[in-house]
Amino acid sequence: MASSAQPPAAAGGGGPDGGSLAGGGETFGDRSLSQGLSVLVGLGLCVTMLGLGCAVELGQLGQQLRRPVGLLLALLGQFVAMPLLAFLLALIFALDEVAAVAVLLCGCCPGGNLSNLMSVLVDGDMNLSIIMTASSTLLALFLMPLCLWIYSRHWINTAVVQLLPLGAVSLTLGSTLLPIGLGVLIRYRHPRAADLLVKISLWSLLVTLVVLFILTGTMLGPDLLAQIPASVYAIAVLMPLAGYALGYGLATVFKMPPHCRRTVSLETGCQNVQLCTAILKLTFSPELIGSMYMFPLLYALFQSAEAGLFVLAYKMYGKDSYKQDALGEEEDTDISYKKLKEEEVADTSYGTVTTEEHNSIQMEPTQTAL
Repeated sequence: MASSAQPPAAAGGGGPDGGSLAGGGETFGDRSLSQGLSVLVGLGLCVTMLGLGCAVELGQLGQQLRRPVGLLLALLGQFVAMPLLAFLLALIFALDEVAAVAVLLCGCCPGGNLSNLMSVLVDGDMNLSIIMTASSTLLALFLMPLCLWIYSRHWINTAVVQLLPLGAVSLTLGSTLLPIGLGVLIRYRHPRAADLLVKISLWSLLVTLVVLFILTGTMLGPDLLAQIPASVYAIAVLMPLAGYALGYGLATVFKMPPHCRRTVSLETGCQNVQLCTAILKLTFSPELIGSMYMFPLLYALFQSAEAGLFVLAYKMYGKDSYKQDALGEEEDTDISYKKLKEEEVADTSYGTVTTEEHNSIQMEPTQTAL
C-alpha cells in the first residue's frame, strides 16, 4: 500500500496552507475512531454493491447485450464526460495536487445508487438506470485506473501523483465484484429477498453518508475544515450540476425520449461517492490526503441537493406534461385502431345487400362510374 511508504514530508505541500494540513492529517490518522471509520466505509460499500446486484436481472442484462445503448451511455458519461469535466475544473480553479487527485478520483468513479432512487421520482426508465449503474461499475475495474493515469499526468512531478496507488484502486474495485455477484444470485433465486435488500441498501446509503460526514467533520475539526479552499467547495457545487447537464445533452444527441433523457442525466451526474471515499481512506495515508478526504462527502451533499431540486422542478412543472404525453399516445393508438377498422369495412364491402318481398336476399353489385 502506498500509505505505508509515503514520507511525512510529502504531506506538507499538499494542503492549501502547507504544514497545517499535515498536522490535521496526523490528528485524523491518530484518532481512535479512524479504524472504526474504515470499517464503516467498507461495510457501507459492500451493502451498496450488494443492493446494486440485487437490482439487476439476468434477463435485462441479456437484452442490453443485444442492444447495448445503456452500456454505451454509461461508458461515455462516466469515463469520458465526467473525468474530463473533473480535469478541466481542477485546471480552471488551479487546484494543488492533493485536491486535484481527490477531484479526479470522484470524477472517474462509476455511477452511484442515488441515481436509481431519483430516476423513480422523475418517472425515468428504471431498467436503463440500473443497467447504466451496473455496467459503469464493471467497466470501472479497467477504465477508472486508466482515466486516473491519463488525467493525473499534469501533476506527475508531485509526490502524491508519483505514488498514486493504481494497483490498490484496482484491488478496491475488484473487491466490489463479490457483493455484486452475490446480489445477482439472490435476485435470481429469491426475488422478494432481493427487493428488500435493494430498499435496505438505499437507506444504508443515506445513513452512511450522514454518519461519515459527521464523524469526519468531528475528527478533522472545524479549524481544518475551514482551511478547505473555496475553490474546492465551488467544484463540489458545479461538478454534479454540470454532470446532469452533460448527461441530458448526451441523451439528446442519441435522440432518446424525455423519460430516458432524465434518467441518463441523473446517471451521469450521480457518482459512487462511497467508492471514492473507500479508495481515499484505504489507499492513501491520512497525513497525505488530509482534509481532501471530505471532498467526496461534499460532492455527495451537493449532488443530492441538486438532484432533489431536479425532482422538485419535475413534480411542479413536468408531471402534467408527462401525463399529457402518455394520454396523447393512448388517444393516437385508439384513433389508429378506429381508422384501421373503417378501412377493413370499406375493403370488404363489394356490394349492397337488399331484401325483397319473397324473403329472398339478392346481392346488387356496386356500379363504378367510368
